[in-house]
Amino acid sequence: MKEQGIDAYIIPSSDPHISEYLPERYKCIEWTSGFSGSAGTLVITHDFAGLWTDARYFVQAAEQLAGTGFELVKLKVQAASEYVEWLDQRLGEGAKVAFDGNLASLLVAQTVKNSLEPRGIVVDGHVDLLGAIWEGRPALPQVKAYLLEDSTTGQSTSSKIAEVRKALEKYRVEGHFISSLDDLAWLLNVRGQDVPCNPVVLGFVYVTQKEAILFVESSKLDKESIVELEHQGVHVLDYADAFDFVKEISISSILIDPKRTCFAIYDSIPAGVKIVERINPSTSLKTIKNKTEIAHVRNTMINDGVAMTRFFKWLEETLGKEELSEISIAEKLQGFRAEQPGFVDISFNTIAGYLDHGALPHYHATEKSNYTLKPSGLLLVDSGGQYKTGTTDITRVVSLGNITQEEKEDYTIVLKGTIEGSQAIYPQNTRGYQIDAITRRPIWETLRNYGHGTGHGVGFFLNVHEGPQVINPTNVDIPLEEGMITSIEPGLYREGKHGIRIENLVLSTNFKSSQFGDFMNFETLTICYIATDLVEKNLLQQSHIDWLNSYNQWVYEKVSPLLTADEARWLKEKTKAI
Repeated sequence: MKEQGIDAYIIPSSDPHISEYLPERYKCIEWTSGFSGSAGTLVITHDFAGLWTDARYFVQAAEQLAGTGFELVKLKVQAASEYVEWLDQRLGEGAKVAFDGNLASLLVAQTVKNSLEPRGIVVDGHVDLLGAIWEGRPALPQVKAYLLEDSTTGQSTSSKIAEVRKALEKYRVEGHFISSLDDLAWLLNVRGQDVPCNPVVLGFVYVTQKEAILFVESSKLDKESIVELEHQGVHVLDYADAFDFVKEISISSILIDPKRTCFAIYDSIPAGVKIVERINPSTSLKTIKNKTEIAHVRNTMINDGVAMTRFFKWLEETLGKEELSEISIAEKLQGFRAEQPGFVDISFNTIAGYLDHGALPHYHATEKSNYTLKPSGLLLVDSGGQYKTGTTDITRVVSLGNITQEEKEDYTIVLKGTIEGSQAIYPQNTRGYQIDAITRRPIWETLRNYGHGTGHGVGFFLNVHEGPQVINPTNVDIPLEEGMITSIEPGLYREGKHGIRIENLVLSTNFKSSQFGDFMNFETLTICYIATDLVEKNLLQQSHIDWLNSYNQWVYEKVSPLLTADEARWLKEKTKAI
């Protein structure tokens, strides 16, 4: 920084594809500071180094940053660029701020530039300071990619490209450049293993009315796959050619997504090309699951429910007989999932939080933090699987013994929130923040709350976090539409004590029409019993009790045919009506 006259250097948690989960090569924040969370921004000046992150990571960040020289700066608003205001207040005219444009989205770069440049601060988005000092930096992954059959996806690649071209025609743009990996995977019906837990392949896609080009490391696809892509109208070029290609684009206009395109790509587009900034058409298209995908997901949920049932039965019967830890039970759960048809990987690192670790919403056990389980207290397990026929994400809390009244009340109140959200009937064009308030209402009534969103979209054998819809307090102007799969996961967290979260995935469906308009509701997709021994029944209304009993009975009917007689008896006891 001193050599290049840089007063402040910004390191975002991202890669050239603006991914949430990163290949090892792009885990720059972890290499620099030791913080391994999936959301944060480092800002380094000559006399300060800080990590800006949100409430999900406060405890984790404080632990991981201890002794590093980096300080934790707590975000007031999740995903906000509050570090820009901090820089604005501390830097004077003529100061220089820099970042690597390959790691910053266009939206982030614009926020930095638009806030600081009018103050006379120089902003340079083409500075990579890590490349020269990161010894032994991991190479880009070289794992093979593969194509999915139309019978799995329900729609051919050529048909999806045609839909994108219709959108381009509607927006009156000539071309479209796609950087986000899940959009690429959905559009081309391709999957890979380049990012842990996310079945994506590193690449870019360029689409016009006349051509479609995939930029991917050529060794990742076999000849048959390349031939099939050519048959679907997709030409394959090398991954490394993408940036040079963009510099030579000779069309009149191009659509890019400012949240999902890195600044370096944006800044490579020739000056004469009009840039239209809006959400990738494929992002809106892929979030609406087709009938084939929905049918596959329903079956996948049954198989995932079998794995979860066997896991909890094993846990109950093994606790006290063998030494179990947060790490060992996460590995065991992955083993149960691996026995199920079509299993590929877990969909994120399992959160097995025992006692006060359950109060860390994004906790991930390490050898240093790993608790040994005892027959006492609460265990929170947030986990999921990637299957070739769908992606799962589920959170359950179970009692290991000696539960307090406070824990039972907290559990019951969270359960009320899950039920209220799941039962919601809402008019078409309802936004996620409205469902968020419905879910939180019974929790707010007790003067309790939680610091994360209530729900996120989920992909089809794709990223477990998928937009554009969200269920959280922010005013995101995206309606919940028929075919969207979203989580409902309220929680309560008492630092130093326990954490509770109960999560199901739901499908938005058309419900009924009346003289007042068309209404929608949710179909619950997740199939795993909800523990009733933690329920404080007098805190529930009869409608909540009826929903819980009906749900658990439905779980038994769906899962028991795939269980052994002993497993079915165990599950029958767990799903008894209260």
